[in-house]
Amino acid sequence: MAMSHDDLLSHLRDGFPDAEIILTDLAGDNNHWQAEIVSEQFKGKTRVAQHQMVYASLKGAMDGADGQLHALALKTRAPK
Repeated sequence: MAMSHDDLLSHLRDGFPDAEIILTDLAGDNNHWQAEIVSEQFKGKTRVAQHQMVYASLKGAMDGADGQLHALALKTRAPK
């Protein structure tokens, strides 16, 4: 099962309303995405903690065999 650009962006916007978000469909299949997210919420957090925050915002969309999203490459940081 795939996740559309709009659905993925909606999940990320809900979790990070202040963020600058750039999504790239890496394989053209709505199933392999790269997300670049710049958010104040990441300030002072490790990269691992930032990525955990992103996965939490997806509300299980990547969990288990019937996850809607197969792969998500992340680039996260706080604003400079």
